[in-house]
Amino acid sequence: MNILVLNCGSSSIKFQLFDTDSREVKITGLVEKVGLAGAFLTIKKPNGDKVVFDGEINDHTQGIEYVLGIITSEKHGVIKSLNEINAVGHRVTHGGERFKTSTLINDEVRKSINKLFDLAPLHNPANMMGISAIDTLLPEVPQVAVFDTAFHQTMPAKSYMYAIPYQLYKKYGIRRYGFHGTSHQYVAERACEIRGWDITTKKIISCHLGGGASVTAIQHGKSVDTSMGMTPTEGMIMGTRAGDVDLGVLTYIMIQEGIDANTANSLINKRSGMLGVSGVSSDMRDILAAMKDGNEQAKLSYDMYCQRIAKYIGSYTAVMNGVDLIIFTGGIGENAFYVREDVSSNFGYLGLEINKELNAKTFGTETIISSEDSKVDVMVVPTNEEYMIARDTEQIVSNL
Repeated sequence: MNILVLNCGSSSIKFQLFDTDSREVKITGLVEKVGLAGAFLTIKKPNGDKVVFDGEINDHTQGIEYVLGIITSEKHGVIKSLNEINAVGHRVTHGGERFKTSTLINDEVRKSINKLFDLAPLHNPANMMGISAIDTLLPEVPQVAVFDTAFHQTMPAKSYMYAIPYQLYKKYGIRRYGFHGTSHQYVAERACEIRGWDITTKKIISCHLGGGASVTAIQHGKSVDTSMGMTPTEGMIMGTRAGDVDLGVLTYIMIQEGIDANTANSLINKRSGMLGVSGVSSDMRDILAAMKDGNEQAKLSYDMYCQRIAKYIGSYTAVMNGVDLIIFTGGIGENAFYVREDVSSNFGYLGLEINKELNAKTFGTETIISSEDSKVDVMVVPTNEEYMIARDTEQIVSNL
């Protein structure tokens, strides 16, 4: 089955054509600057070749039409006709409490996603643009929504509730939802597959570390707690997001600086995190380079980052009364061996020991980096959210 996977942002479209029978990625690509000057599309073929196309792309429908034209073109195409696309799977950021699993898209689902715009104003509207574009361009092709929040719907109330008046939860749905669920689920399942384990018997902590970052406690195959909250701002220190902050600090800044809620929201989401503390960059590679040059703020941001990861791992070990496996994934988790080493050094009391030599050689590959004597396994597992979207889409469409 050929499944087109779409991940639409406000001005971008990530795509991948996936053959679920062979598990082959036929083509992958990214449309950037949708609706802006200088729009372009990059494709990557299975042989590694990259091709860039420039052109005016006014909206998501035009961008996806451009994608469909390229993947069926004589020169760059990987299928002969759009009829070979059997289904389209969409990443949808927020499913609220309504969506606990991936779902076939119909009119009722469309309306429900629209109602969730307030919970993810930067993401769900863009995701919906992709769905609407396929409605126009491939109206007969079934579509499936795969929600970032769905995996975390197994959390108990004691994990997802905030200590605010209960009426506000009932009225507005204010609670922890968590994100990166598709990634956390994939790496946990894949790690257990590699180890030959039954996931329903294991306690796992998954660290998705990238521009956005979250840590999840996975007990017996189900999410029982996660660091991101109602929005992706809570939890880990991230590239530009503050993560956990005393709420009184935010109101204090608003009063002292005379800023409104929108400006405060921008402050904690776009100007904080590693960028805000280091004053250098939101990119870990730039921060490491600055540390080597003796930049103390860069070093502080790095130390804070690693400590925050360790705090969540420690707290989730307590929540689950133990841990069998810690997983690192995401751009930083998969490639920044120094982060993995520094974080892991906090857990000698658990009998955790990594193979430092092997860890230093591991970049973006599935690897067990703990030593043979370690009482807790530590693994690097590259995430594959697109595969999970394609898998869920195939399962749902196959039952139609």
